[in-house]
Amino acid sequence: MSLDTIQNYYERRVIRQLQDRFSASRTNPDYLADLACVALNHLPPRYIRHEVDMAFYLGPVERAEIEERIKKAIDFAVDFINKQDEERKKA
Repeated sequence: MSLDTIQNYYERRVIRQLQDRFSASRTNPDYLADLACVALNHLPPRYIRHEVDMAFYLGPVERAEIEERIKKAIDFAVDFINKQDEERKKA
């Protein structure tokens, strides 16, 4: 049994959306990593062995729901991290 094939489905999806959203802005990699962590902590874990498994088993409605959950988690992360940065600057 190979355990190194186990992955959280949301990790790659979140990273892709962050890259798409911030690709042109040359955003600090540490900021993007913080965003990914906060967003992922607001999503349920969904472990898979192969990404193709999800493509096969997900229907279009569930796929759209997952994308919406990811978008909301990233929006939350952006607001959260930006507020934290503002509070640090005030202190």
